Amino acid sequence: MSQPEAGAKLRIGELLVSRGLISSDQLQEALDQQQAEGGRLGDILLSRRAITTVAFYDALTDHFRRGRIGDLLVERELITEYQLQDILETQKQWGTRFGDIILAKGLVKPFFLSQVLADHFDKPNIDMLKERLDTSILDRDNLSTYSENLFVPWRRENGLLKVAVVDVTPELLQIVDRVVGEPFDFVITSKFDIIWTLQEIGNQFYTEKAVHELANIMPQFSASEVFTPRQLIFVFIWMTLSVAALALWPINSIIALNLAISIFLLLNFALRMVLTWVGGDKYFDNLVTDEEVNAIDERTLPVYSILLPMYHESATLPNIAQALRSLDYPLSKLDIKLILEQDDDETIETAKELGLEGIFEIIRVPESFPRTKPKACNYALHFCRGELATIYDGEDAPEPDQLKKVVIAFQKAPENTAVIQARLNYFNVAENWLTRMFTMEYSLWFDFYLPALDALRIPIPLGGTSNHFKMNVLREMQGWDPYNVTEDCDLGVRLTQRFYRVGVVNSTTYEEANNSIPNWIRQRSRWLKGYMQSYLVHMRAPLKLYGELGHIGFWGFQFFIGGTIVSALVTPILFLMYILWLITQTMVFDPYFPSMVLYINLFNLLIANGFLIYLFMLSGFKRRYFDLIPWALTVPFYWILQSWAGYKGLWQLIHNPFYWEKTHHGLTTFEVGHEKSDVKPAPAAGGAK
Repeated sequence: MSQPEAGAKLRIGELLVSRGLISSDQLQEALDQQQAEGGRLGDILLSRRAITTVAFYDALTDHFRRGRIGDLLVERELITEYQLQDILETQKQWGTRFGDIILAKGLVKPFFLSQVLADHFDKPNIDMLKERLDTSILDRDNLSTYSENLFVPWRRENGLLKVAVVDVTPELLQIVDRVVGEPFDFVITSKFDIIWTLQEIGNQFYTEKAVHELANIMPQFSASEVFTPRQLIFVFIWMTLSVAALALWPINSIIALNLAISIFLLLNFALRMVLTWVGGDKYFDNLVTDEEVNAIDERTLPVYSILLPMYHESATLPNIAQALRSLDYPLSKLDIKLILEQDDDETIETAKELGLEGIFEIIRVPESFPRTKPKACNYALHFCRGELATIYDGEDAPEPDQLKKVVIAFQKAPENTAVIQARLNYFNVAENWLTRMFTMEYSLWFDFYLPALDALRIPIPLGGTSNHFKMNVLREMQGWDPYNVTEDCDLGVRLTQRFYRVGVVNSTTYEEANNSIPNWIRQRSRWLKGYMQSYLVHMRAPLKLYGELGHIGFWGFQFFIGGTIVSALVTPILFLMYILWLITQTMVFDPYFPSMVLYINLFNLLIANGFLIYLFMLSGFKRRYFDLIPWALTVPFYWILQSWAGYKGLWQLIHNPFYWEKTHHGLTTFEVGHEKSDVKPAPAAGGAK
């Protein structure tokens, strides 16, 4: 220990007296006890309740000069003098604590940093995996608070509660003081010691909340019950009346059914035309400008939690880790959770072997039912420390400035904006026919439809990735529904029902388009099954939903969510009838298609489908994917695949509603901007009007 440090520690008592925090008599009594019994002066003052922990550490932190931790690190040859100067310059730019920058840059392992911090504060440094905590002093109701703030009561020694922490900050002092409610002092440990210990102790607690919290607090929004008794009664009555009507008036009943389906499809088509018109406005391509991004002060940026749920995706982990490192955001303000299933040894080992920086934390999710992505994300929420949070998939490549754009978008948005959805598109655009169709569909969906839904205040079915949340609202909503296999769609609608707004931002995350039809069917059937789940959940009380969403929101929900389901299920039947009539010229359908119904059906078949093909072409123009435009003519074959997936999803809804059918990633050989691709990813630009 250097002489200045020793002198600093000897002057602590005098410093406290000079600031009026303790009296001279209290100091002398503490010194007498120290001489008689040994121990640290700070421990004695705290145990005698001569001073509060908050006041003591406020004085102590202010007393030590700012560069002392850096000096200790250089002295122990953990960093170089050059690295120290670089960190200090970075600290001025990012506005974060010295230790956070060191961990973010991966310069020092958390274990060694905790030793230096312990010396800095003259406190014991403990290895919690060896020096186990006393579980009897834990308050189970506060486990989430412990994990969200990285502290945990460790032991009680000499009448004083010892709390294990990673660092000492004024904010943490206030939180600990409020939570423990008794005199306390600190011991220093590694952040991963606290995370692993809390996961070990609180696995059941975190799992119970991840699975059951939504169903317990907001049962009306939980898909754990697929069909409510009311819905089953309604279906029974509807089927009974339908059979009776068919028996009494067979022709008129079928005509009425044909007319209802035809009008529904017509209105569904009309909605998509309106959405394309509204969403094509250039305004949505400039919601946040490059000038605004460049002008942002990085010291004002909030801590950002990034949830990265993965399962058997060890091959993609190095790529997504590099993509997150490349984000134009202060690394020390990133709180990245690698959410891995406990039995996924391969991905866990890969994460360890990569030697990831301290901003990456492995969250092991214990096995429990249902085994779904939203349940895993709910589990990880208990460990998140960000003011904002987003989700990325293992194959994602977000644009570097996305997080900054979202921060600005939140600042410009109404106060009740709870989540902002970034655009999704694909980097393996031209790999095969399926990736081309998938790309045009996503371009239409995220570049046109979602901005229009935002503008018209129609519930937005969020994408499974790159949706950015206010953390306090996400926790208020009890996270995602673990029983819903399109938890993103459900949460978007649920937020709207609670009078929150879902916005969009002009930033793109590039993903891997599914290049295998069997794999695509697995993915799409899960999506459509989830849409069915979401529709059933939110239509449990239609009148209440109508009151919450209003006229446009309610009918938009019917035609955008409900229309997607109906179109997938009805399309092959109508196509089959038309092909049969075209080939055989049969007149068997004539009684069921009077003139009005026939004309509406012909309009839907020829004009509406023709315009929908045109919309796919338009999506190619929006992204400047000009080579994709001729492929839009093959869209009807893509719809047949959609119907196949729709019927598979319907079957699973009845027989295995909570089964999460895994989509395999890492199948493509393309990379972002790969020279072999005849279509390169480009930012959405230009209006469609």
